[in-house]
Amino acid sequence: MSKQITESKIMEILDWSYEKAITGVAGLDSAYELAEGYIDKDGTKYEQIGSLIRWQNTKSGLSGVVTGIGGLATMPIALPANITSVLFVQIRMIAAIAHIGGYNLKDDKVKTMIYACMLGSSGKELIKNTGIQVGKKLATNAIKNISGKTLTKINQKVGFRLITKFGEKGVINLGKTLPILGGVIGGTVDTITTNTIGNTARSIFIQEKQ
Repeated sequence: MSKQITESKIMEILDWSYEKAITGVAGLDSAYELAEGYIDKDGTKYEQIGSLIRWQNTKSGLSGVVTGIGGLATMPIALPANITSVLFVQIRMIAAIAHIGGYNLKDDKVKTMIYACMLGSSGKELIKNTGIQVGKKLATNAIKNISGKTLTKINQKVGFRLITKFGEKGVINLGKTLPILGGVIGGTVDTITTNTIGNTARSIFIQEKQ
C-alpha cells in the first residue's frame, strides 16, 4: 500500500529526527557527542568540521544505524529504515556543525537554520531571500532577531521544496523506490549530497579561519 507524505508531515518527520539527533539514542552518539569528538582534535573549527563532513561521507552502509534509533513507533509516519537512517545522519551532522560553531541547538531559530541546510546551496539562498545576511558566518545576533513570522516562512519553504524535489504533485509516494534527502534506498547515503549539505552548514555556521 502506498503512503504519501505531505508538506506538514515532512516537517513533523524533521522535528522527530532533530529531537533524536540532539538528545541521542541508545548506541549512537548525539549531535553534541559527535561534535565534541572533533572539537578535541587539532586544527581550526573550520578544519574540524571538514573532518566531520568527510567521516559522514564515508557512512555508506547505514543498515545497522537504524536499529539503534529508538522510538521508531513514535515517528509521525512509518518510513523505510534506510530513509530514517539518512534523515538522522544528515540532521545530526548539521546540528554537530552548528554546535561546533557555538550555536544553541535548543533554540528554535537555530533549528530552522539547520533545516534550511538540508536543501544544500538552495537553502543558503532561501535564508538570504528572507532578509537574513549570510556572509562568512551567520551572526548569532542575526539569529536572535529573526521574527516568528520569518521562521514560519522558512519552515514552510523547506517543507515545500523537499516535497517538490522528491515528490509529484505535492506528495511523496513511498510505494515507489524513493531517494529522499540525499538518501538512497538500499542502505547507502548519497555522498555527494551529504557533502554539499555539510559544506553548506559549515559556510553558514562557521568562519573559514576560526
